[in-house]
Amino acid sequence: MKYCQGPDPETKSPNFKAPPKACDAHCHVFGPDAKFPFAEGRSYTPPDSPFEAMQVLQKTLGIERAVIVQATCHGTDNTAALDAIARSEGRYKGVAIVDDSFTDDDFKRLDDGGMRGIRFSFARHIGNAPDFTMVRRITERIAPLGWHVVIYMEAPDIVENADTLADLPLPVVIDHMGRVKTEDGVEQEAFQLLLGLLRDKDDFWVKICGAERISSGGAPYEDAVPFAQACIAAAPDRVLWGTDWPHPNIEGLMPNDGDLMNLLALHAPDEAVRNRILVDNPARLYGFSD
Repeated sequence: MKYCQGPDPETKSPNFKAPPKACDAHCHVFGPDAKFPFAEGRSYTPPDSPFEAMQVLQKTLGIERAVIVQATCHGTDNTAALDAIARSEGRYKGVAIVDDSFTDDDFKRLDDGGMRGIRFSFARHIGNAPDFTMVRRITERIAPLGWHVVIYMEAPDIVENADTLADLPLPVVIDHMGRVKTEDGVEQEAFQLLLGLLRDKDDFWVKICGAERISSGGAPYEDAVPFAQACIAAAPDRVLWGTDWPHPNIEGLMPNDGDLMNLLALHAPDEAVRNRILVDNPARLYGFSD
């Protein structure tokens, strides 16, 4: 089992001020393991990164809202995420990991607890190949809740499964710009398929976070900017941004979350567009209200 490094504890202040109600639409809470144990059989173990630590991060970044995305190290036990949502006093929503064992009552409890979607992690670097048979089964069950499905998959799997993604019965959100490799250019097949889905389907979304995961040049990850800008140009009202804090499974240099937020100003130099990504889009998808 792999043990992950922790996030950079010296978060830099961003060089622009986030608007009121700005949302980190992709972050995690891990543990503390003594209270919320990690799943048996997990492929990695992160350091404890609890609710309290995330409050410090958000204060530094000037962000008020968040979407807690369940990660595979906690498996289908969504308790830590639900606890963070409950403690946020309406400022957080969540995305759960589930399987076929979940009953309709289980889904109702997740909905009552602030979950607004489910996530399938098909990251091959931690051994999870796509299984869209299960995706189809579960998405059909949760569609009446008004939820969406978040898919974490890598570029070759977009090519193999583009038609399936287009045919799912509820809104689809793709994590981390589809894990395309920047060295393969914006014209690569996987990215062009992703852009086509964004243009053609009004319930298809993408997160322009994870620059450190797709960059071929390393920090400050500016080779990811053309990819994020292309996503914004394709569907500015269906683009989300998040820190991915505390950055599980990062190899090498751990990014600083202040630097990553500064990168958003390059992705969306127009303040009105940037505010749409930070405030309006997540508010609409996740049902944040005043």
